[in-house]
Amino acid sequence: MRGEGKIRIFLLDDHEILRRGIHELLSGEPDMAVVGEAGTVAEALARLPGARPDVALLDGSGVEVCRELHVHHPDARCLMLTSFAGDAALVDAIAAGASGYVHKDVGSGELLAAVREVAAGAEVGAAVGAGAGVGTEVGAGVGTGGLGDDRSAGLTEQERRILVLIGEGLTNRAIGQRLHLAEKTIKNYVSGLLAKLGMERRSQAAAYVARLQAQAHSPAPSPARPSADSPAGDRKTQPQNH
Repeated sequence: MRGEGKIRIFLLDDHEILRRGIHELLSGEPDMAVVGEAGTVAEALARLPGARPDVALLDGSGVEVCRELHVHHPDARCLMLTSFAGDAALVDAIAAGASGYVHKDVGSGELLAAVREVAAGAEVGAAVGAGAGVGTEVGAGVGTGGLGDDRSAGLTEQERRILVLIGEGLTNRAIGQRLHLAEKTIKNYVSGLLAKLGMERRSQAAAYVARLQAQAHSPAPSPARPSADSPAGDRKTQPQNH
């Protein structure tokens, strides 16, 4: 964060009334400052360099903006505002370096929480509809934080969530329903995480999660007790008096 400890935010949304409402919401927070806004991609690209935001809050048209920021201003983070979580533009934005997304129907508290989390370096994803949490952990057994071996180190938090659900045996459609994403979006995520893990089939990923679960829940081995015929268990023969 720059300047007086406030999160510097740039807004891009072609819906003027919505943009004004978000501007008013963010400006009312003591730890946030709106440093610029735009209604078009061209305006955003022209104004962003001088604004120097910590977080760019972009609508679905902002994929190019996100890509430019990621390349030329890597310290700035992008949070996408979307009307449909399965939108292909959203997938492109995540690939371009966006830190996550929030649905336009989320409540004000959830939007503010998402901005703060992204500014702090987290990746977020809000479920469709009001009342959904931001960045909610899913999966039982091994949580997303429990995939801690070297092989999974390169996965994003969303990929880890999906990997855990693959381990539970869920199909792409079921995972999409759980995470409120389109089935096609889940398919893209699965392809990406399998490539990162060096796997070809989801069955391999499921087996991988199962192994991690078994390791996480297996008790630590007890120290071996010396057996009677082991060197440590041998007794020295005492000399006998005859």
